[in-house]
Amino acid sequence: MRRHEFQPGRLLAGLVLIAAGVLHLLDATGRADLPWFLVIPMAAGGLSVAALVGMVTYAVRRDRRERISASSDQ
Repeated sequence: MRRHEFQPGRLLAGLVLIAAGVLHLLDATGRADLPWFLVIPMAAGGLSVAALVGMVTYAVRRDRRERISASSDQ
């Protein structure tokens, strides 16, 4: 498999959704008593933060590519 770019936004989104799934599983088995309104905002907030991290990563990489191409054109 070829190596690919590290994408921290996708990593964060995956971790948040895994955590939400584990919390739901613990609630369903009776090992934890979580209110229903806890998991949905956590997942939505985590996905929002993941989107923000993804946009920042994209902006940094785009700026770096532009600086590299500008320096090689001269």
